Amino acid sequence: MSTFKDLGLKSEIISALTNLGYEKPTEIQEKAIPQVIASTQDLKAFAQTGTGKTAAFSLPILEKIDLNRKEVQAIILSPTRELAIQIARNIEEFSTHLKGFKATAVYGGSDIMSQIRTLNKGVQIVVGTPGRTVDLIKRRKLKLDSVQWLVLDEADEMLNMGFKDELDQVLEVTPDTKQTLLFSATFPKEVDRIARNYMHNPVQIDAGKRNSGTDTVSHEYYVVTDRNRYPALKRIADINPDIYCIVFCRTRRETQEVADKLIQDGYSADSLHGELSQAQRDLVMNKFRKKTLQILVATDVAARGLDVESLTHVINYKLPDQVESYTHRSGRTGRAGSKGISIAIVSPGERRKLGPIERIIDKKFIQMQVPDGKDICKKQLLKLIDKVNDFEVNESQIGEYLPTILEKLEGLDRDELIKRFVSIEFNSFLSYYENAQDLNNTSRDRGRDRDDRGEDRRERRRDDENMSRFFINIGRKDKLNPARLIGLINEQEIAKNIEIGQIEILDTFSFFELDKNYQAETLAAFTRDSEITFEGRGVNVEITEKKRAGSRGGRRNSGGSSSGRRSGGGKSHRGGGNGERRSKPSGDSSSSKSFNKSGFGRDRSNKGGRRHN
Repeated sequence: MSTFKDLGLKSEIISALTNLGYEKPTEIQEKAIPQVIASTQDLKAFAQTGTGKTAAFSLPILEKIDLNRKEVQAIILSPTRELAIQIARNIEEFSTHLKGFKATAVYGGSDIMSQIRTLNKGVQIVVGTPGRTVDLIKRRKLKLDSVQWLVLDEADEMLNMGFKDELDQVLEVTPDTKQTLLFSATFPKEVDRIARNYMHNPVQIDAGKRNSGTDTVSHEYYVVTDRNRYPALKRIADINPDIYCIVFCRTRRETQEVADKLIQDGYSADSLHGELSQAQRDLVMNKFRKKTLQILVATDVAARGLDVESLTHVINYKLPDQVESYTHRSGRTGRAGSKGISIAIVSPGERRKLGPIERIIDKKFIQMQVPDGKDICKKQLLKLIDKVNDFEVNESQIGEYLPTILEKLEGLDRDELIKRFVSIEFNSFLSYYENAQDLNNTSRDRGRDRDDRGEDRRERRRDDENMSRFFINIGRKDKLNPARLIGLINEQEIAKNIEIGQIEILDTFSFFELDKNYQAETLAAFTRDSEITFEGRGVNVEITEKKRAGSRGGRRNSGGSSSGRRSGGGKSHRGGGNGERRSKPSGDSSSSKSFNKSGFGRDRSNKGGRRHN
């Protein structure tokens, strides 16, 4: 393997890398850095999460950047503010010895005027989220006419989050002569479409097998009924006293609920989701990086771009909606050559979802048994004894107290002393698991839950109570898909971080669910502009009848009048009659999307987390 010096980097950059502890380039760095330095040809690069993509595209740009020019020479787009901040931080570390160099991150949720003041002072590299980048372009505060490099990092996720239109707007104001660098951990068809539309004869680099998981991560799954999902999570944490992990949930509501339960049960845990302010997110991440927190409960969007070393586990409390997202989740562990474990907690009916993931990551899941109370107590007790055995006694601190202590314990022999010590430290743990049930025995719940579908239906009914269902008169024939529908809703600026539930894409119309607290705002947003169109078709949005359990129906119209309020300027799709009942929805579907998109053991003092009310 070559060194960073062999790749053609200047001494100032090599010095910064050496100070940071970088010794040898990774495969993607070894392939991408010389290519970008030597050529202006566009580059499409695949690399697994955790293999050093940021250095792969930023180091050659730093090598070639003109430090005498203060205008923006490189724009790097990332899907989330966490990732944008992390990339900007890495670039600052790499450029420590480059005099006159400036980089900045621009992202939503932070004071835009402060970001504008930084831009006015002159920067060579801007790292931004698509939404804030477009906002600054429209305000004419971010000028990209001198850009030489455009980097699309985590391009697959930007598409999943509905940022296609924002990408188009950024590309419109960048020179045709720029070099476009596209980096992604997975390459679904949508990313290949980006390459075809935005790039000119790109060179392709693959570091590892496409869309596969890293070899340093093993994949396990536990099967439990849905009501035992949280107890199973607790047992997984308890059987791994040194666990340091991210628990992924599908919605911010679920994220907060799980984090609150862990905190109440004495674990060192906290949450990370789009509803938190940037200051709150920074506080949580600082605690997690310092390992003050042991368990971070997060949504996919919030956790993208988190550069945290030495995670032992990633736990999928719920499997992601998008199969490719599993690759990003599992890639949070097993980084930089270390070993990691990715765990999926699934109900019986969800086992079928593991097959598509296995095909993408090219690895098999290993079924594990949820540990019983006896095994957990043994593991925790031995961990306690190891801790005592390895602890260094400071004689100078306790010396003056020893005579009194020894006098008080004079009547206890060695065995009795050990028993009492263990009991004091461990009685609550032993009591908790004394009569613990077997969570693996899902068959005894079969009368109440014949399979996962019944449990899922009940869960959806609970979620449905918080959602309003809307009809929209565009569908698959209008080239609509879940990501584009999310983007369309996002454009209306209904509310910050509004949550989307079920999405059903049909041929000529579709349905979607939004947080019911924003029902009026949603209708108003689509009414404000009577010229809202999608692929040349006027858009019409209406509140529709909620789908009942077991119902195939969608929207009902009677006598030509809509079942909900009308909004938007488009003409309502009637489907061939004055009255209709939509039946057998088919096509693309997505659900529970949010867009803005751990004590080592258990902390019995319950100091380890922060409650959000």
